[in-house]
Amino acid sequence: MHATDPHDEQIVDLDDLLKTRASRAAAAPTSGGAAAWFRSRPAVGGGIAVLGALAMLLSTQLDLGNITVHVGIEGMQATILPIVIALAGILAVAMPAHRIFYGVIVLVGSVYSLVAVNLGGFFVGFLLGCVGGIMVVSWAPRGAAATTELVDAASDAAVAAVAEAQQAEDQASGVRGIAEGRA
Repeated sequence: MHATDPHDEQIVDLDDLLKTRASRAAAAPTSGGAAAWFRSRPAVGGGIAVLGALAMLLSTQLDLGNITVHVGIEGMQATILPIVIALAGILAVAMPAHRIFYGVIVLVGSVYSLVAVNLGGFFVGFLLGCVGGIMVVSWAPRGAAATTELVDAASDAAVAAVAEAQQAEDQASGVRGIAEGRA
C-alpha cells in the first residue's frame, strides 16, 4: 500500500477502536455521589464476605464458663484465615478491577475454613463467605455488558468494512492487470 492510501487510515482507526474497547467497558461513573460509587463496586458481596470472616473469627474464641479454649500454633491459621478472607472482601470493594481474583481467594478460604476454623465458623462463616465470594466474582458494572456489545458490534462492522474494501481493491487490481495484459 502507498503512503497516501486511504485504507491505511481505516486500519489505524480500527486499531484505535480495538485499543479503547476495554477502557470504555471499564469506565467508572464520574458523577452521582455515593449511589454511583456503590453501583461501580461489588459492595454487597464484599460486605457479606467480611461478615463471614467475622463469624469465623468469633467461632475461634471459645469461652465455656471458666474454661477458655486456646489452640497452640495450629490455631494461628484460625486467626489468619478469617483476616485474609476479610481483607480480600475489602479489597474487592476497593479495587473492583481485581474482583475475580479476590472473589476466588474468598471462596478458597471459605472452603478451607471447613477444615481449619471450627467447621467454617460452625457453617455460618463458611456459607456467608461462599455467598460473598460468589457475589464478588459474578458482579459486573452496570452498562458494561451493553457497552461491550456495542463496541463489539462496531469493531466487527469496521473489520468487515476493511475486509470488503480490501477485497474490492484486490478485484480492481486484478481487472487492471487483465486489461493491461490484453493491451
